Amino acid sequence: MAEPSAPGTSPPPQPTLRDGDVTIRPWTFNDVEHARLQHDEEIAYWFGFDGIVPSAETQRQAIERWHASYADDRRIVSFLVEHRGEVAGAVEVRRLEGNTGRLSWAVFPRHRGFGVASRSVRLLIGYAFESLGLARVFAEVEPDNLPSLRTAGRAGLRREGVLRGAAATRGERHDYVLLGRLATDPEPQSRDGFLGILNAALPTKRVIAQGILRDGQGRVLLCELTYKREWDLPGGVVDPLESPALALVREIAEELRVDVRPTRLAAVNWLPPYRAWSDAVLFVFDLELVGVTPARLQETVTLERREIQALHWCTLDDAEAHVAPYVMRFLRSLDAAAAEAQAGTGARDTLYLEDGIGGTLQPEGG
Repeated sequence: MAEPSAPGTSPPPQPTLRDGDVTIRPWTFNDVEHARLQHDEEIAYWFGFDGIVPSAETQRQAIERWHASYADDRRIVSFLVEHRGEVAGAVEVRRLEGNTGRLSWAVFPRHRGFGVASRSVRLLIGYAFESLGLARVFAEVEPDNLPSLRTAGRAGLRREGVLRGAAATRGERHDYVLLGRLATDPEPQSRDGFLGILNAALPTKRVIAQGILRDGQGRVLLCELTYKREWDLPGGVVDPLESPALALVREIAEELRVDVRPTRLAAVNWLPPYRAWSDAVLFVFDLELVGVTPARLQETVTLERREIQALHWCTLDDAEAHVAPYVMRFLRSLDAAAAEAQAGTGARDTLYLEDGIGGTLQPEGG
């Protein structure tokens, strides 16, 4: 791993690196006109430049700054990109504390769509790890900048999250997607590297597990919560790498100090965005108590007081005054399905619901 230059010494000459017909090399003042005249509205928009085409003096000053920053222990290393022998864009890495570097890139209009950006960034990342000795590189890309998001993925950068209002451009603050790559990550062209990038980029869905506990009168157990006005079924959010059924058992053990056993999956309910929450998938299981009867539950439980104030056995009419509308729709759908099954007019299948409304899933061919 490379170390910073010793005090009073100059860094090694900036190299020229190649990937087929794509080359990244040091800037020269002969590149001023070739580069500045190819700037377009897209570059100006994403970088927040005041004008579209910089003046020759502005471009020359930028090259001078890059040369000075390179001489200053390679604090900023900027490469010009060539494609098939023509000036095609630029890539840059800025060294930060913690052995990390921030990446940026731009490709001029006539060279877009040929993979120039991703190949240039891969060359830059290889240089950052091997020559600069960085352990991590990252980029910040606006969510609407789809070409740059694709470039980042193809260069091996993994999506790590969204930085809300991270920077101000075009007169207002904007969110940025944070993408990073470690020196120890597999190459993006490898199987493991590709799967890691794909896994980081694929959408995720919030999963919630809840349970239906009934007493001898057919009433449903509802929790009166500390953090919202509406009552809800017992349960909670499923942790990463945790099954919904095990999450439900864990949540009830943590919040009520009683053991339960899931007996069947009663419903899968997709929840659209609600208030400040994004959408979610809700798994609801029929439950039975272990070691205690419903009649003695209230005297047996130990409530987690930070989250639950009280428990209530409720009929549907009782519940309506206390639960959120989407919970009421869901409970009525469950009740209707149970009534049909009891009357022999419907099967006791797992319900698939959307926002509490839907029908019973039919077996294939049924």
